[in-house]
Amino acid sequence: LYPTGGGTGLIGMWKAFAELAQLGWLDSDRRPRMIACQAAGCAPIVTAFEAGARFAEPFPNPVTAASGLRVPAAVGDFMILDAVRESGGAAIAASEDRLLWWAQRASALEGISICPEAGACIAALEQMAARAAVTPDERIVIFNTGAAQKYVEVIRTELPELTTPVDWNRLNAL
Repeated sequence: LYPTGGGTGLIGMWKAFAELAQLGWLDSDRRPRMIACQAAGCAPIVTAFEAGARFAEPFPNPVTAASGLRVPAAVGDFMILDAVRESGGAAIAASEDRLLWWAQRASALEGISICPEAGACIAALEQMAARAAVTPDERIVIFNTGAAQKYVEVIRTELPELTTPVDWNRLNAL
């Protein structure tokens, strides 16, 4: 699952898999499904994919906190759509509340700092699981193309309140 704004990352990965296959460096000819993940507030690739279109129309009035997904017209739209379709993949839009929620949850639960763009990928995976488009035995890769530090104004993690002062002497003794 790849957060897709301009799409050059997804296009590059698809090309790399083709080259690895030509070199015989893959265990099989089977390449991964490419899933283009976008924010619902700016989803030109998703709109084109769902319409079966070859090219994406510019998305009017794009709105999302995920600045890397706020690309209303991808230069390589047809290459993104080709890669997604050739791979048997999909293009999925995540709602703003779910992509931000997942970005916060990853930090709170797993201790990893992810950007809202990667939150969109987790939200897309959530949608895929809900409609059985992914199975528990599949290997899934989610790309985190940024860091939460770029988004301090939108990602707020509720940290537990310290009710007991930290005993630094005890910690230093460990």
